[in-house]
Amino acid sequence: MDRAALAEFLRRHREALRPDDVGLPAGARRRAPGLRREEVAALATMSTDYYTRLEQRRAPQPSEQMLASLARALRLTADERDYLFLAAGRNPPRAATVAAHVAPTLLRVLDRLADTPALVLSSLGETLVQNDLARALFGDASRHTGLARSEIYRWFTDPAERLRYPAGDHDRQSRAQVANLRAAYGLLGARSRAGELVRTLQRLSPEFAELWDRHEVARRFADHKVLCHPELGALEVDCQALFTEDGSQALLVLTASPGSETAEKLRLLAVLGEERFAPGTA
Repeated sequence: MDRAALAEFLRRHREALRPDDVGLPAGARRRAPGLRREEVAALATMSTDYYTRLEQRRAPQPSEQMLASLARALRLTADERDYLFLAAGRNPPRAATVAAHVAPTLLRVLDRLADTPALVLSSLGETLVQNDLARALFGDASRHTGLARSEIYRWFTDPAERLRYPAGDHDRQSRAQVANLRAAYGLLGARSRAGELVRTLQRLSPEFAELWDRHEVARRFADHKVLCHPELGALEVDCQALFTEDGSQALLVLTASPGSETAEKLRLLAVLGEERFAPGTA
């Protein structure tokens, strides 16, 4: 671990960011350039004290998970992220796990979307980051671990996952999930996490096995969909997907027609937040 290089790298990148680069209000006039240490710590979900010690060359070696959070908070490119890992004495993420690093270009767009649900998905259907409205609508995705991080896995193994769609949409949604996984499998290969997901679902779900044998391939998201919320009822939203150049990640933005009942419900959701309206809560 090169504490001096790590500290200088963190400081330089923190000072290069402005609050509006990461979706924060500018607030009162600032004496120093860039973000404050406590702002970076909050974005990376770590204590301000620990982050301060990193910049002061006094902290113990950060974990890989913590470094990934810092790379996301500082909006690092893939090359910058790899340097961060090396300076901290860790091996950079392998190619098969690179998708866990959210593309800075998608993050910059997500940071500016405060009034509509938006989230970034990996090619395996893992929610990598979500804004407050998406968290209120779908629940906090960080609660899922292992293969259950993939919405594709949950769709075929957890009946509760299907409650957010009308029963008449289930067949279409099943085909879309499998077609998306087939596209990822083709890119990542049989020995990747996509391959592990396929083998597990073939064993656990006859429905998945039958659809997998159809060999349908597509990165498919419905342009218009109906979501079922346990308290707000039916929500009619339009879905737009913005893909990274390599197709490994997609930013999904859900919008409602202006003046519609769903638009009013989303406004209510924004006011009352995830604590009351997240799926599975009383």
